Amino acid sequence: MSRKEDVFIPALKDKKIPLLTLDNTWHRLFTQTDPSPEILKLSEELNELLKKQGKLNNDTKDIKALKKRLMAEIVEQMDALNENPSKALEKKLNENKRLIEECNEKLEEFGDDIYDIPKQINDVNYKLMLATMEVCYEQIQDNNADIEEISEWVNEMRVELKKKVVIKQQKLKKNQNFYTYMHDIFGADVINIFDLKYGVEPLTEQETKEIGQDKKDEN
Repeated sequence: MSRKEDVFIPALKDKKIPLLTLDNTWHRLFTQTDPSPEILKLSEELNELLKKQGKLNNDTKDIKALKKRLMAEIVEQMDALNENPSKALEKKLNENKRLIEECNEKLEEFGDDIYDIPKQINDVNYKLMLATMEVCYEQIQDNNADIEEISEWVNEMRVELKKKVVIKQQKLKKNQNFYTYMHDIFGADVINIFDLKYGVEPLTEQETKEIGQDKKDEN
């Protein structure tokens, strides 16, 4: 285990970490981002260990059940031999004893794996957790950098928007002054003719309200 992995061990002591490849929420993480090559490799390794553990547990259960059945048969066969000895029964008894020895040898072989595989699973699962954290936190940091950049842009646009609104109100106010003065000088009928000639429309009700709001803000 690398020193990078070692530093987390004291902090994570007694913390329950789920078996990640069996956790649906862990799989949903990767609808948000792609898994790294390391995550793919560790996931496959963890799944293989879990399959091996499952097979080992099933085989152990089956062998223990077989051994229990054979021992029950031996008891019956010994009782039968005491009452009615026969070569066939004795042969069957010896065969069952041999099979029990094979069961014991097989269970003894399984012993190391039964002890080692859970530790291997925990180690790989721990590495997979670290690789997952690395990918997720890299994405979070990248997103935070983008969020900060966008926030700065939004703030700059707000300032720019306020400036544009002020310029717009100033120009609307000037246009209103032009119309007011021209109406006073030439009259509405003459101004309407020139509005048509130059394709200019009078201020809308909304634009007039904006000018009024601008005057309130000035006061």
